[in-house]
Amino acid sequence: MIRPELAQALHRWREVIAAICVVAFGGWLIWLGGWLLIPLGAAACAIGVAFALIALRRLRFARAVGAPGLVEVVEGRISYFAASRARAIGGPDSSAPQGMGGELALRELVEIRLLHLSGRQYWRLRTIGGEALLIPLEAAGAETLYDAFASLPGIDMGALSSALDRPLTAQSLWIRK
Repeated sequence: MIRPELAQALHRWREVIAAICVVAFGGWLIWLGGWLLIPLGAAACAIGVAFALIALRRLRFARAVGAPGLVEVVEGRISYFAASRARAIGGPDSSAPQGMGGELALRELVEIRLLHLSGRQYWRLRTIGGEALLIPLEAAGAETLYDAFASLPGIDMGALSSALDRPLTAQSLWIRK
């Protein structure tokens, strides 16, 4: 009944649509008036606006899958599974980093950097021991990193989300203090 492209777009924007519905419900409560409903409606509107802001930031992390590998975040551990050779040698993307993959614990994470290599963006996560993990932004499941990063102390998720659109070669976005 609904075209597949429209269904996919609605699914992608579902959190933002839900937040707009919460704001509309709060506006309806305010419109009804009264000593109880006006403050309740104002609170619903404030919650909806905050929810919409978070949903829009999370939406920037969700990208079409265009890179090899799979990202999983389970119980405070970030895992990136990738094939040892993503492209054939001499292929169109043969200069991109190959053989990436690994896992690390969020509690051991000390730095998050955003790198631009060979026309593709990567998260570079460094641990206390100096190990680094490169994760393409377009890998399957990479949008789950938003919630993982949000749990880190002192991180500015607004700055992290806006950095995704800046064309800098490398930028440090968070360092554990």
